[in-house]
Formats: sequence, structure tokens, C-alpha cells
Amino acid sequence: MSRHQEIDPIEAARRLFAGPVEFRLSAPALEFLPDPKVPEVAFAGRSNVGKSSLLNALTGRHGLARASTTPGRTQELNVFDVGAPMRFRLIDMPGYGYAKAPKDVVARWQALVFDYLRGRVVLKRVLLLIDARHGVKPVDNEVMDLLDKAAVSYQLVLTKADKIKPSELEKTLAAADAAARSHAAAFPQVLATSSEVGTGIAELRAAVAAAAGELV
Repeated sequence: MSRHQEIDPIEAARRLFAGPVEFRLSAPALEFLPDPKVPEVAFAGRSNVGKSSLLNALTGRHGLARASTTPGRTQELNVFDVGAPMRFRLIDMPGYGYAKAPKDVVARWQALVFDYLRGRVVLKRVLLLIDARHGVKPVDNEVMDLLDKAAVSYQLVLTKADKIKPSELEKTLAAADAAARSHAAAFPQVLATSSEVGTGIAELRAAVAAAAGELV
């Protein structure tokens, strides 16, 4: 039975992330990851989607995840431990789809991600981040196809929801929802978030905690 079972999921997740969250390591290949002994929830998305900002907002720590100064350059899996004793891990996956990334960098990204998705038995869910200003792009659909083939559960999360009008956000949400429903492994609920103003962050915390088995 979870220690958080009897309280509201939003509050349980808030308490969970108010506790220790620490950067563990950066892994350039699967063999450098910690032993797969606790659940993992991974974050993926195109370069410049706001992944680092979202991780910082999620954990309530401004400098926990740091964005690369050169988009598309980071080609490692960044690992964060949540809880003391550790309850689960967050995995920050390299950004994809950056137009200026050399072909060899793209190939390394694909190899690392393929290895992680296929070989990490403790991976419970991938949160696929989509910039609300741009919606689901062809490269996002390609990654969704990859996740379908790997039979990895994933959920679409819109970022930067505060940057567009509510009417536009509603349309983007509807389109993302339709995209999710057309993919076998996609979680049906799409979340809209803003790291800057806090929209949807509490709900995202609850979704992560639930995926990690903390809100059973």
C-alpha cells in the first residue's frame, strides 16, 4: 500500500516532490545507467521544447536540470533520484529533431534512445513534450511510432501553454488528443503545462507519481 494512498493525488505528489530530488549522473550509453531497481519515468521532446524548464518546475528546483547552450548537442541520459530513501527516477532524454544537428549526432541519439526504450525494464512511462505553439510535428509522430513499436506507455504533455491564446490552446489540445488516440501505446489524457506560470504542473506531478506507482 502506498504511503500516499489516503490523501488527494495532487497533494500526495506535491509532498513527494517537496522531498529530496537529486541529479545522479549523465549516461552516454545504457551500461552507464544505475542498476534497474526502481521505476523510471522519462521525458522526451524536440530540442527547445522546454524540457529542462519543465523538469525544474515539476521538482520545484530552479537549477536541477540545465539546458544545453547548443540545442541538439546533449546526447546523454540525465538521471535524477526522487525521494529518500529513493522512490523512483526521472530520466531526461536528449532532445530530438534539431535541424542543425549533424547526422552522426542524430544517429547516436537514435541508438541511445532505442537501447533505452528496448532494454530498460523499469521504464514505466515516457512523457512526450510538445510545444503548444507548434503542436504535433511530423518528427513527433515518428517518435510516437517508435514508442508504439517499443510497446512503451507514453503521454503527450504540451509545454509553453501560456504563450498562446486560450482558443488556440484548445485547438492544439484537441489535435494532440486526436494524435494520441491514433497511437496504440499513447496514454489518452493530454496535459497542458506552463513552466513559467505554473499551469498544469500539479497535475503533471500527479501523473508522474502515478506512473511511478506512488499513487496506487
